[in-house]
Formats: sequence, structure tokens, C-alpha cells
Amino acid sequence: MTSADPIENLATLIRCPSVTPAEGGALTALVAMLEPLGFTVERVTASEPGMPDIENLYARIGTEGPHLMFAGHTDVVPVGNEAAWTHAPFGAEIANGEMFGRGAVDMKGGIACFVAAVARQIAKNGPPKGSISFLITGDEEGPAVNGTIKLLQWAAERGERWDACLVGEPTNPDKLGDMIKIGRRGSVSGAITVHGVQGHAAYPHLADNAVRGVIALTDALMYPPFDAGTESFQPSNLEVTTIDVGNPATNVVPAEARAAFNIRFNDTWTAETVMAEIVRRLDEAAADEKLRPGRDALRYDIKWAERPSHVFLTRNNNLIASLSGAIEAVTGRAPKMSTTGGTSDARFIKDYCPVVEFGLVGQTMHMVDERVAVADLETLTVIYQTFIERWFGDAQA
Repeated sequence: MTSADPIENLATLIRCPSVTPAEGGALTALVAMLEPLGFTVERVTASEPGMPDIENLYARIGTEGPHLMFAGHTDVVPVGNEAAWTHAPFGAEIANGEMFGRGAVDMKGGIACFVAAVARQIAKNGPPKGSISFLITGDEEGPAVNGTIKLLQWAAERGERWDACLVGEPTNPDKLGDMIKIGRRGSVSGAITVHGVQGHAAYPHLADNAVRGVIALTDALMYPPFDAGTESFQPSNLEVTTIDVGNPATNVVPAEARAAFNIRFNDTWTAETVMAEIVRRLDEAAADEKLRPGRDALRYDIKWAERPSHVFLTRNNNLIASLSGAIEAVTGRAPKMSTTGGTSDARFIKDYCPVVEFGLVGQTMHMVDERVAVADLETLTVIYQTFIERWFGDAQA
């Protein structure tokens, strides 16, 4: 196998069953690809009480600046119903011009292409006039506690500094060249518990129906809109994701009801200010008598999920221009600059250096029969190689 071939790189990685939190041989395969290119590779295991240990990888070639980081993850989500796959989920089989396998686009394909791009660049021009590093985690699809965030801390404590980072997540909705992610919305999740008084449905004056309360609170969370969006971000959006009462009896007024929610917020807010706005809405709704006439203010508790994700926007012109110029040169398409979608490990990297995301077409990620067009692997490799040339050329200009 030659690491300059993205198809063989990806086949090797797919055949490693690295379902979070298992390493599955994927990092070992990367070591075998990178060390012959001249990279110094280190395996870093991170731990946290109550959570599985996670193996991660950091590799670097070069000792001077400028320093370009490529970040990604080799862990994948479970395959689901394996019988529903038309090709083995860890078989890396090619059919009709597509390679099938869990992680093909999310995101072993991006890693395979960047390794190939670096290998070709070294073969063409020798080691970079600067440094290139790989920061690869096995915990992106999981809790994201023992992965990128700890690997960054470990590397920074050893004196590692980066000038820019490219994350190889699948960013394109339809075709390669559609979209670069230059930021991400923030994310906050929470759960509310409404406390009422259990009683007989025929004697409501002796009870306090928690369902009435949870309806009032969830309505206040979803309306009115939090904002109308900003120049770089779509409107913030809150979704109530579950309402649970657990009451099997139709003649019993329930004493407790629970609801969970998630908000994806733009740069109008910080995690702290959007949480304060949510509490303000809940307190106002709790005092409203519309659904509970004559009652005291509703009693409720709120519990926030740990580690909210913070909104960010990258404004590094050199990084964005080098990548967008490479994409247009190879595909003929001018990519859209986007901040849509969910969270990624870029939310951690942005605290260390400017970061953007660009990878494969993501239409089949996490699906049964996840697959990638073989032709896209070659195209993405050429884009990445062109980007490397442009970025180092502009950074040293």
C-alpha cells in the first residue's frame, strides 16, 4: 500500500471497526501511513472518571513555522441493522463507483485524502517548509470528553502551537466544492421538571396538573423567536425534544412532568446569555395564570447539560482564501461560506488557532450503506494538496 492513494487509505481505515470508544486498529493503520513519510507519531490515551479511556493520535513533520494542523476522528457511529446493509459495513467494498463502509464520509474519507495529499506533496517537493500535524481523536462521535479537547491540551502543554487548522468533516451537501464551514452555532441543552399536585381528574381544584405547567413552559421556550439571524448565521432555534409524564391512568392528574430541549444559537448570544434568556422565559411563563387560573407561580427545576458548545466564526483571510481558491481551481465551483449544521470538534480547536472545515459530500453519513464516490476521493485529495501548496505559499509570503 502507498499512502499517496486515498482509495487504499480509506479501505484500510474502513476495515478497522472503530466504533466509539474502540480504537479498532484505525490509529495503528494511520501510524503505518504517516511514519514512512517522516512524521513523528505519538499515541495519547486520555481518561476521565466514569468514562471509557480513549486512544488518540498526534503526528508532526517539521519543527518550524508556519504550522498547519489537520484534525479529524477515526471513531464511527454504530452500524445499526447490519442486515440492512447491501455491503458489509466494515468491508470497504466498491460497487458502481462507490466505496461502502461505516465512516466512508464521516470522516475516515477526509483523513484518507489528507494523508494522500501530504504524501504526494512530500514526493513532489520534499518535506514542508514549515510543519504539518495530524490531530486525530477516537471520541468525536461519543461524549467528546477524552478526545480532541484533551489532546489539544496535551499538545499545547508540550509547546505545540498552530497557525491554522483544517477539519476534514463532510461539509458538502451535494457536490464537492459546495461549502466550507467557517463557524458553528453554539449549542445548549437542558431539562425541566415541573412539580404539581397529584389528584383525581374529577376534582381538579384539589390537584395541580403538571401537564398544564409543562405546556406553558415549553410554549414559552419555542415562541417568540430568539432572534432573526445575523449576517453570518441563521436564526437561533430551540427545539423541545421530549415531554414525559409517565402517567398510565386517564383519571389521575399527574404531579410531575418533564421536558428536554436543545437550542442552536448564533452570535447574537453567548452560552451564558442564552441560558439567562431561557430562565427569564421560564420564570415569566411560570407566573402566567392562563393555563392555571388562580394558582401560585408554577414550581419547576432546570438542569443544564454539561459543557455547552460556544458559537464561533473564523475570520482568517489567508486560511479561507487558500482553501476556497484551491476548491475553485480544482472543481470550478466557488464554495459557499457557511455556519450551518451541528457541532464539531472545531469548537475546541478555535481556542488555539483559526479553523475551517471542508471534506466530502455528507449525504450518507450515519446512514445504512454509508458510501463515497471513488472519484470524489481523488478530487478531494487534489483539493487538499492544492490547499497545502497555497496555504504555505501565502503564509510565507
